[in-house]
Amino acid sequence: MRLYARSQGLAAVVAGRPLITTSLAKSVTASVTVRVPGLRRFATTDLFPRSGPATRPTTLHSTFFTPKQLQSRRFVSGEPQSSLRKKSRVANAVYKTALLLGGSILLLSTGVLAFFIFDASTYKEHSTCGDVSVSLLALNPKRGGPKNLPIIEDYIDDYDTEERRAIKEKPRLVILGGGWGSVAMLKTLNPGDYHVTVVSPTNYFLFTPMLPSATVGTLDLRSLVEPIRRILTRTRGNYVRAKAEDVDFEHKLVEVSQVDGSGKEVRFYVPYDKLVIGVGCQSNPHGVPGLEHAFLLKNVRDARRIRNKIQYNFELACLPTTSDAERKRLLSFVICGGGPTGVEFAAELYDYLNEDLTQHFPRLLRNEISVHLIQSRGHILNTYDEQVSRYTEERFARDHVNVMTNSRVKEVRPDKITFTQRMEDGTIVEKEIPAGFCLWSTGVSQRDFCKRLVDKLGPAQVNQKALETDSHLRLNGAPLGEVYAIGDCATVQNNVADHIVSFLRTLALKRGKNPENVEISFDDWKSVAAEVKRQFPQAISHLKRLDNLFAEFDADHSGTLDFSELTKLLKQIDSKLTSLPATAQRANQQGEYLAKKFNKAARVVPGLHANEIHDGDLDAAVYKAFEYRHLGSLAYVGNSAVFDLGEGYNFVGGLWAVYAWRSVYFAQNVSMRTRVLMAMDWAKRGLFGRELINY
Repeated sequence: MRLYARSQGLAAVVAGRPLITTSLAKSVTASVTVRVPGLRRFATTDLFPRSGPATRPTTLHSTFFTPKQLQSRRFVSGEPQSSLRKKSRVANAVYKTALLLGGSILLLSTGVLAFFIFDASTYKEHSTCGDVSVSLLALNPKRGGPKNLPIIEDYIDDYDTEERRAIKEKPRLVILGGGWGSVAMLKTLNPGDYHVTVVSPTNYFLFTPMLPSATVGTLDLRSLVEPIRRILTRTRGNYVRAKAEDVDFEHKLVEVSQVDGSGKEVRFYVPYDKLVIGVGCQSNPHGVPGLEHAFLLKNVRDARRIRNKIQYNFELACLPTTSDAERKRLLSFVICGGGPTGVEFAAELYDYLNEDLTQHFPRLLRNEISVHLIQSRGHILNTYDEQVSRYTEERFARDHVNVMTNSRVKEVRPDKITFTQRMEDGTIVEKEIPAGFCLWSTGVSQRDFCKRLVDKLGPAQVNQKALETDSHLRLNGAPLGEVYAIGDCATVQNNVADHIVSFLRTLALKRGKNPENVEISFDDWKSVAAEVKRQFPQAISHLKRLDNLFAEFDADHSGTLDFSELTKLLKQIDSKLTSLPATAQRANQQGEYLAKKFNKAARVVPGLHANEIHDGDLDAAVYKAFEYRHLGSLAYVGNSAVFDLGEGYNFVGGLWAVYAWRSVYFAQNVSMRTRVLMAMDWAKRGLFGRELINY
């Protein structure tokens, strides 16, 4: 039995007197534990031994230990204490190791088994062929339109399922192009609201921000592309691999072309109810001769050609028959253009040369390699904050990348680049650089398709670089609410003054007043400013202090603005508005905006039509105007990255910034498939380096 001594018992034990007496004949072993502050007492004694008088009292002998002594002592007979402790630790370590190893093997085996079970389930032993209902118009489309071409009104998969049969009766939404804006729209549209058709000469979406990484093997090209058909699956849409040639706005027909199996060009029409133009743009040659000797970086084929050319130049430079002058030329890489694409390619190229090629090629080649960056402006990354631009130039100077600002390319030849450079004293000096490789990345220009639309729409299109749209992204000059333009091929028109002046003229005439004699009070000015903010969200930042603007342009201090004073005020706002940047970020926001507006229109417009409301600004009635939100610009500059977040907020950094840069683009990727492939490519580069092959 276990006895806990309290008050009287404890006093008896301490005094040495008997604690318990009994007449039991058998031996009883009692363990008495005494709790004393700071000490612990543990004693085991035979209160009554097996032999001797049963009534003989036994004195309990006690031993006191501190907690540390209790932890260190082992009341075990036999082996020494240190040996027991050592064996116990070894046995425990062996047990944990065996448990961890066994668990890992079991987990790995389970994963491998699960993979093979899943993989086996992806194979189909039986054919899925069967009778399929196909419309006769899909096999033999009728002809019509201004050029009497086939009109694709039905597709061969429109009757595959009941869902597709129902979608076939929905309004026809045709999207030209498979870029950022188009894909963002496809991912945001509500399935089933529209009969969607995508027309594009390439059947994949390309993640363009990471394209420079693919030119040197940091990322594989497959990690940057996602098939359009996979993206279209959720909307049950159709894909037509063709190139847009023209639009007949009167009959709502898009003329497209494609090359058939015999190499002959065929053309046909794709009808639409709503048309979204997102065909992108092309490189701007700026009238420079010899660009057939330069490389572009716009698509997958360009990236593959650049990768092959770089590797080919290195192989030629290693041949014993190559002269010193020719070796220097082969290893001279020239980038024309100091924008984000040119800067990131220069950074990726430097990493490739410095980290991989020099590890597997003769060391002599490292001294012969040269990278040159030609920029027409005073700084590279001139659209970024000045601090970011300066950091990038200093970084390139440290990495021996030759940056030549205030320079313009005059001619590109097979073996050299001729250019002019304005010196600090204002003189113009003509120079030339031997070049084994030249990348042309100096801005964008309109595609031929867009130029034809501009000519057709006439005075409504005055911009020579892009299609002009209003603040609801509707193509100026096209029928209202039918044709939209997004992405690099379009620009939002900044015509605050013209719009508001026209609004005021109409309002004055309705009131029977001469517009030239209208006097605008401060309350009227607040109403005008509210209209400006609603129609032109980008002007909000320039209308924060309405009272100051009113006082500034009230030249005669009459407390009112006449028509001419108001016109001057609005034109000043116009001058402060800049064109939206031609970036993936802008295109992505425009695609999401249009999709949300179309989703709402699919619910609202049928009710408007039921009430015989067919005309007017239905877009403005359904949804707000497009407002671009700049989320920042970033660029990779060679084992470091720069971030320009706008409003004076920016930061630069080394590898930690590179990981942040990667994280941003990893999150923006279009699918889980491409994210996984991208992560695997980064891991492969870290483990095995970049690929040193051309194909």
